[in-house]
Amino acid sequence: MSMITMVKRSWAFHSHHISFSRKVKNFSNKLDMMADRKIGIFGGGTVGGGIVEILNRKSDEFRKLSGKGVSISKICVRDKAKKRDFEVPQGCEIVTDYDDILNDDNIDMVVEVMGGVTDAKDVVFKAIRAGKDVVTANKALIAADLVEIETLLQEVNSQGKNVEFRYEAAVCGGIPIIRSMQGDVVGDEISMISGIINGCTNYMLTAMDQKEKSYQEALQEASELGYAEADPTLDVGGFDARSKLKILIHLAFGLDVDENEISCRGITQLSTTDFEYARTLGGTIKLMGVAKRLENNKIAAFVSPTYVNSQETLAAVSGATNAIELISNNLLSTTYIGQGAGRFPTANSCVNDIVALLRDDKSPFPFNLKNPDLVFVNDYDSLFYIRMSYRDQVGITRQLGEICENLDVSIHSLLQNPSADQKDACFAIITEKTSLSRIKRVCVEIESLDWCRGPTMYMPVLHDSWWSKDN
Repeated sequence: MSMITMVKRSWAFHSHHISFSRKVKNFSNKLDMMADRKIGIFGGGTVGGGIVEILNRKSDEFRKLSGKGVSISKICVRDKAKKRDFEVPQGCEIVTDYDDILNDDNIDMVVEVMGGVTDAKDVVFKAIRAGKDVVTANKALIAADLVEIETLLQEVNSQGKNVEFRYEAAVCGGIPIIRSMQGDVVGDEISMISGIINGCTNYMLTAMDQKEKSYQEALQEASELGYAEADPTLDVGGFDARSKLKILIHLAFGLDVDENEISCRGITQLSTTDFEYARTLGGTIKLMGVAKRLENNKIAAFVSPTYVNSQETLAAVSGATNAIELISNNLLSTTYIGQGAGRFPTANSCVNDIVALLRDDKSPFPFNLKNPDLVFVNDYDSLFYIRMSYRDQVGITRQLGEICENLDVSIHSLLQNPSADQKDACFAIITEKTSLSRIKRVCVEIESLDWCRGPTMYMPVLHDSWWSKDN
């Protein structure tokens, strides 16, 4: 046999070996792509039960959509003996030890709906390190540890694990705002986010406006309907909305903001009188989370009760409904409206994330790219409404005018709805456009005067342009 013949035969064998190896590898990849996904769920409560019910009901459809099956292997709960309000899937084990899921190599996707920021953080971080995809509804965890989560994902995926992190349900329950901001507006530039992003408070403010309920009556009604927690502080104090707004700021602007830097005021100071004045002005009051791009690469944001003109879309959003308006260069104004909480709205978003993972719908940058040129400032300009209670005496308007003049705040108008009961007497002013920092100083000065009874209540006007049209 000649050397040339031997080389040809050797090359032919080598080529055949490579071809066979490639076929085996391709076949293996196809098997991986078609492999069923096994899920471990942390939390068997309201949302966890909703996820189980939807997956039980629609598993055949999901297989047709994705080419893969999905099964719930284990559900981790606090009390194993507690009766569940959903049917536990066949073959699914109820466990109480986190490691029963985290150390199970057969489980390749973790769904975290247990809430909190301590144990939940351990669960999510261990799952990511173990190479398991994560779906979560935990906005408090993401807001508190967004940068750390992002860093961990980059570290793990640099090792070739390709872990996915999904969190559609973390902001506004059933509204697909996260997916939209990850993919639908990447060719656009957002200049402003305005959101009614807490269902409990929107329900309460609707009751105070439309039914003229007091704050306490509205809170009691929200509690009876399950919209308010036993301790409603996170909702009524605006802190729940602030966590969501931080996440939206990162997605919209590529800017990570310390949550505590965002100006946050809840609804506890609002009264029925404020709604009377708002109706007189042609609008209503909503608890808003707002972030806006300013000049010189600055971003400002706040959570606060806000006057909204009745002609605006957000003014008509009532009950426990959530809504987010995006102002952007290409799309101009886009509004997303839907249910912001509840068993099935929130579970639906979690399931949509699960199905996206079944379909290998990759999201390598779950929080969008960062913009190092932007700077956050915790001050903003707006028209403001200030309401104050008073003891009747001479010189009130003069003193008020002097305070505003000294602090460079112009008064646009004064509203007074005299009460028959002197102890409820109050009036309000609307300022021209000025800064939040000036308004705070004005309020401190007013509260130091002997005719002012108790704290003042102030709030911004959502869009200055509407004010000029009707007032």
